[in-house]
Amino acid sequence: MKPSSTRQKVGLVLAGLLSLSSIPSVLAPTPDGEVGAPFGILVLSSVLGVVGLVAVVVAWVRSSGTAIRVAAGCLIVTLLGSLPAFFVDVPAIVRFGTAASALVTVLTIALMFSGVRGNAVGAEGSAS
Repeated sequence: MKPSSTRQKVGLVLAGLLSLSSIPSVLAPTPDGEVGAPFGILVLSSVLGVVGLVAVVVAWVRSSGTAIRVAAGCLIVTLLGSLPAFFVDVPAIVRFGTAASALVTVLTIALMFSGVRGNAVGAEGSAS
């Protein structure tokens, strides 16, 4: 699965940026007494950011479909780790940021898997 379409390339660039933005999560833990992500989630997000970034680079360089799936999996797990922000008492800006990140993540994954589709070919090898 070669990143041959412009859409797929845009998806890989967005995936790389999302993964890159997850890496420093562990460096800014939630201060004591404040509502925020547990330290374990921050560590997981950072690790998934590194794995996702490596997968995006491999997908771009080696045209690896497996690497695209790994990058998408990292984005999905990172997204799932952020969803509790909708169910706890956090400022509205945090909820808005989480919602925006979720939408960008879904768009990114859709773009990553939007490869070039060929024409439908019948059983005899001619276009139907």
